[in-house]
Amino acid sequence: MRTLRDYERAAMASLGTDVAGYLAGGAADEHSVRWNADRFAEIRLAPRVLADVRALDTTADLLGSRLDHPILFGPTGAHRLFHPGGERATAAGAAGTVYVVSSYSTTAFADLAADAAGPLWFQLNPLPDAGFVRETVRGAVAAGARAIVVTLDTPVAGIRDRQSWNGLDLPDGMSYPMLGRYAGLRPDPALRSIHRPALDAGFTAPDLARIVADAGVPVVAKGVLRADDATRLVELGVAGIVVSNHGGRNLDTVPATIDALPGVVRAVGGRVPVLLDGGIRRGTDVLKAIALGARAVLVGRPALWGLTAGGADGVRHVIDILRTELEMAMALCGVTSLGAAGSDVLWEG
Repeated sequence: MRTLRDYERAAMASLGTDVAGYLAGGAADEHSVRWNADRFAEIRLAPRVLADVRALDTTADLLGSRLDHPILFGPTGAHRLFHPGGERATAAGAAGTVYVVSSYSTTAFADLAADAAGPLWFQLNPLPDAGFVRETVRGAVAAGARAIVVTLDTPVAGIRDRQSWNGLDLPDGMSYPMLGRYAGLRPDPALRSIHRPALDAGFTAPDLARIVADAGVPVVAKGVLRADDATRLVELGVAGIVVSNHGGRNLDTVPATIDALPGVVRAVGGRVPVLLDGGIRRGTDVLKAIALGARAVLVGRPALWGLTAGGADGVRHVIDILRTELEMAMALCGVTSLGAAGSDVLWEG
């Protein structure tokens, strides 16, 4: 296992059809899934010579945490479908970085703290019950969540042809413990309603403002592509923004996140950190995102490839591969720290 693609091949070969489709699939014709990764290859790097690159610093400061590198594990659901250790194994493998625990975790957030090798954040899918949302956030913070990541790009379900409209049914003995009474609800079988009962199609700015005011920890907004949305979110008091198209899983033909990143960075103007999610497959991708203004990146599917193929060790190795490739790319571009990785590492013309 030398590359993330090696882990992808091994993982996909071992999974059943339904789970493999859930992991790999995106919205509709999956153009945005492909664009997320393919667009990185079209951005060229500008290597620099005669630079002293004997000492490289990949550390990143993010929302009060000093991380070994800027590669975070983004929120992905149902890890016990991929490995018996589930989210516990992912938390154990996330050494030196943040693991963002999904609302659709098959392990309770409170049960992960003892296994975590780094800071835990909690990802929240807004639910149509403000009281339940408030208690869920408070429970996660009490259990050790250092930030709340609110997913904003899923007011309704996307068109996922590789899944039924009912989502993915869990096998007996497995559940989503943090969704409470919403965990078992499914859409109208006649498809008269396009949104799942566990999604809040009426979630708007005042609802997010209440979470920001009540959380007691930084609140990060995830699922942002537009500059005007980013400006409004900063005004609402979020502590960070994740440029994300949900891995291409909700609305097809939206831009690759690396294409949306510069506009969001300009709109935010350094007031809060901007992170990028989607399409990271190489350390060079990480460097390109940093050069275009991201403070850090999140990986989703690659973490599950590592988990499927190797449990906690696989998760850890996926991160090690990306970090090693990042260090190599930094050295060859003549930069020794993330702060020095500006737009001049990108080839112009």
